[in-house]
Amino acid sequence: MSYNIKILEDFEQYLNDNLPKIEGFHPHFEKALQEILIAGGKRFRPMLLLNVVDVCAPLLIKNSHPVALGLEMLHTYSLIHDDLPAMDDADLRRGHVTLHVTYDEVTAILAGDALNTDAFYKISNAPLSADIRIELVKILAKNGGSEGMVIGQEIDCEFEDKILSQDELEFLHLNKTAKLIAASLLMGATISELDDTNKKAIYNLGLNLGLLFQIQDDIIDATQSVEEAGKPTHNDEHKNSFVNLLGLEGAIEYKKKALKALHVDLKKLDKNLADRLDTIVKGYFNG
Repeated sequence: MSYNIKILEDFEQYLNDNLPKIEGFHPHFEKALQEILIAGGKRFRPMLLLNVVDVCAPLLIKNSHPVALGLEMLHTYSLIHDDLPAMDDADLRRGHVTLHVTYDEVTAILAGDALNTDAFYKISNAPLSADIRIELVKILAKNGGSEGMVIGQEIDCEFEDKILSQDELEFLHLNKTAKLIAASLLMGATISELDDTNKKAIYNLGLNLGLLFQIQDDIIDATQSVEEAGKPTHNDEHKNSFVNLLGLEGAIEYKKKALKALHVDLKKLDKNLADRLDTIVKGYFNG
């Protein structure tokens, strides 16, 4: 992806320097928490947050690292739980064996629980003003909880093997995937103290970006091997995916239209910020 490479390198260093430490005598819980965080992944959400700050308030980039790590922790918890036998029952994530396979289901559940709560601890202790920290916690809690990611996941599980309409499918993925991506951008805008008009514009852009992200993920599932994707593929036959609803060609066409809509959204932002986000979009979505 076409991020400012130093932003990514600095964040990765911060993450490695601040991995969870567990006091006590448990034989593997600390290792489980650490290995899932350093397993890689795109770091898409923290990079969105940090790139907004880099453009709009670059002096706050280091102060934003705990917030970006909290965001990545919450996202990682969602992946751990998504892979559990009760949900997707996946044995591979980010090119690594999932926690419930390496260890056991209890370890995976509690690792997810730990990362969820630790995420908010990280954000609440970031070197930012109290008002901003409170607003960041509110944004992440709202978009990552029952009004966002969690209800999206519940709908996804409840309606397996049941056909949803396109509007219902969009609602599912706006909540399950898009709201956390939109929150990432909004959190960067909040740290940078952008005005309400720009915050609304960047959040709405994030919702459309999140839908695009999900369409891309559905296309990857349908077209790539396990080795290429770093996770199980051809695994969405029972899911409400854009490929299942629209067919592969239809999903690709939907992606093209979504990209065009996204570029309309970008024009509503400050040019420097729009150019940076456009570079990210092009790097990830090839146009």
